[in-house]
Amino acid sequence: MSYPVIDQVSQLRLSLVSSHHHHQNQMTMSDPALNSTLLGANCTNLYNHRAVARVLMPMVYSVVCLLGLLGNALALQVIRSNWNKLNSTTLYSANLAVSDLLFCLALPLRIIYYGMGFNWLLGEALCKLTALLFYLNCYAGVNFMTCLAVDRFLAVVLQMRLSKLRKVQNVRYICLVVWLVVLAQTLPLLGMPMTHTEIDGRITCMEYPNFESVQGLPYMLIGAVILGYGFPLATILICYSVLSYKLQQAAKGNHLTERSGSTHKARGVIAGVVLVFVVCFSPYHLDLLQYMIRKLIYDPDCGELQAFQISLHITVCLMNFNTCLDPFVYFFACKGYKRKVLKILKRQVSTSFTSVGRTSPESSGTHDNYLHHQRTKSRHHKDVALSPVENGS
Repeated sequence: MSYPVIDQVSQLRLSLVSSHHHHQNQMTMSDPALNSTLLGANCTNLYNHRAVARVLMPMVYSVVCLLGLLGNALALQVIRSNWNKLNSTTLYSANLAVSDLLFCLALPLRIIYYGMGFNWLLGEALCKLTALLFYLNCYAGVNFMTCLAVDRFLAVVLQMRLSKLRKVQNVRYICLVVWLVVLAQTLPLLGMPMTHTEIDGRITCMEYPNFESVQGLPYMLIGAVILGYGFPLATILICYSVLSYKLQQAAKGNHLTERSGSTHKARGVIAGVVLVFVVCFSPYHLDLLQYMIRKLIYDPDCGELQAFQISLHITVCLMNFNTCLDPFVYFFACKGYKRKVLKILKRQVSTSFTSVGRTSPESSGTHDNYLHHQRTKSRHHKDVALSPVENGS
């Protein structure tokens, strides 16, 4: 027996369920951000490298933290002791050192996070603070290294035309503008959620999958790569190429130009900046760029997302290594820093040789025997010289 009312209700339910599923599928297909969110939530293999990462990453960041603190603190101490001789180069170097030191102070929290296997137990606020210092260091470092390269270019190639830009008072304003631009780039991050609770209960902090739900993420990150990496790199390479060409042309007419201190300083500073860019910043930005382009073309699967996640951890380690390499830039940029480092190295070498000489019984005994032999020999010669006089008296 058929009940028309019940049949109508059943049909209505079926139509509602099917239309709901159809609407969900349409939303998923039309909303890439929702696709990415679902992909990140469904991928359970993103941190399968945890066992290796929790050992290697704390080791790498501990080295970065120690060398970064020592090198940059020494740079600030040298610049402070020569404050009366402050110039444009040392001022840019001082700002770069401050940026690196701020990042190094936040590194112990990241070391704990990686050591616990990507588990952040310090709350959202501290996670955002470490993220802010990370991006501040990254883009302040890029901008101040660009300023150093341009400064050396102006000092050698355009000495007379744009000398005003190298005056200390004007450089202070340029540094202030750089910090404001970097803050404008990084402060919006504070409005984004930085932590995410994974399926296994662990809380991740500042990991790429946590940002997958952000609308227009590929366009934002591609723009950030072009503005924060592409333009500065192009500027540095142009400065280095023109500078090298000008110095080569000048050296043909006057061989003393090739040997001048300003020439070596200019080449050393820009070569150091190029080295830091190539070694530290290029792998991360190129890795980010290629994945964002792929996301615009198609939706990467879990395997690709996991591979990108691992590559990010490696390239971010390389990028943070700039805090250790920046002191090499100061070595060429600041005369006081160079003298201080060489003085410390000489002191260490002389101390090590002295300690080896004191602790080596064989060398000590040989040295004592040699001195005893020399004294005996000199006494014998004195006796021989005096004997005729004594006989005569």
